[in-house]
Amino acid sequence: MPWKETCAVDERMRFVLSVAAGEESFSYWCRVFGISRKTGYKWLARYGAEGVSGLGDRSRRPHHCPHELAERLASACLAVRRRHPRWGPRKVGKWLRLKEPGTAWPAASTIGGLFDREGLTVKRRRRRVPAWTAPFAGTTAANDTWTIDFKGWFRTGDGRRCEPLTLSDAHSRFLLRCQLLGRCDFGHVWPVLEAALREYGLPWALRSDNGPPFASTAAGGLSRLAVRVLQAGVVPERIAPGHPEQNGRHERLHLTLKQETAMPPAKTPRAQATRFRQFQWIYNHERPHEALGQTPPAWHYAPSPRQWDGVLRSPELDAAADKRHVRKDGSVKWEGRYLYINENLAGEWIGLEEIDEGVFLARYGPVPLGHLKHRVHRLLRLKPSRGLVDNAGAFSTTPPLQQPQQE
Repeated sequence: MPWKETCAVDERMRFVLSVAAGEESFSYWCRVFGISRKTGYKWLARYGAEGVSGLGDRSRRPHHCPHELAERLASACLAVRRRHPRWGPRKVGKWLRLKEPGTAWPAASTIGGLFDREGLTVKRRRRRVPAWTAPFAGTTAANDTWTIDFKGWFRTGDGRRCEPLTLSDAHSRFLLRCQLLGRCDFGHVWPVLEAALREYGLPWALRSDNGPPFASTAAGGLSRLAVRVLQAGVVPERIAPGHPEQNGRHERLHLTLKQETAMPPAKTPRAQATRFRQFQWIYNHERPHEALGQTPPAWHYAPSPRQWDGVLRSPELDAAADKRHVRKDGSVKWEGRYLYINENLAGEWIGLEEIDEGVFLARYGPVPLGHLKHRVHRLLRLKPSRGLVDNAGAFSTTPPLQQPQQE
């Protein structure tokens, strides 16, 4: 309302008194004060009902918010949180639903917002896993690099969670696997990857993000799955944290997969799996791909000449390196003490290469794990930007497994 830059209540009072004097018409005084007739009648009515107090501004807050958390529900959520300070919103909500299944408890996001307002949330800093291939080896032929990832989860029509694992060849875009898994862990991912390696042979590298089960926060970022990949004869690559564009071809595949099979999702996981199988065939053999000259990926893909016999072998170590055996607890002996390295390497051998006086680079095959120094009884992590390191300490973009030249 365009009142003049004075006290709004005083201006409204002047308007009421001017109209009450009856010297000019109501419309005249509305024009003088720069308000509409509707607004003028509103202030006259409020003055008549409440006097001068009715001319003040009122709160615009709605009288009722249908999404507001009821006081009883909020108190119950806060009581559980205070009894169990380390329980998150989902855990609190689940516990309450089990105790009182007949109550319409709020969603986890609503409970989390309540905890934030009450100051009960402790923000945690996520540990980042450094990427160690910078830059990535080029993909000039099929099976140079495979890419693997989980497509973002969604729910099927019956409310069940669905998160497919996808595996593709970076050069030809050939979709090797598109499969629903019961869980996103090593025990479910490795059998799918192992079957693909037996069917199509070995790539030189397997590129993934930094999440489990592909990587870990231990030395070298090696997870149990990454160690198994190395033992199969493939070098794991990791993109930099927060940079999915480094695996852009695979991310674009996921967009197509979502558009073609999950908008909307199928009614059941079984029906969704059928959609994925149909999509995989069409994507590989029928769908033209712009980056491939509008030809399907199957025209550009052939199985790898490096066939795998299914035997897992530890990576070879430099003959000149000092070899150390990794104990069951993930530690090695160094200067009379046991230093933790990575429990996923239990039973394996690592090599120590002296790169400076009293400074050793610990490796598991082609993967640098960190530095060991005399009289320093812990493993010194590599910098986040560190890549594959050769004996001279420089970055190497050549895959550690000697790849033959492409003709």
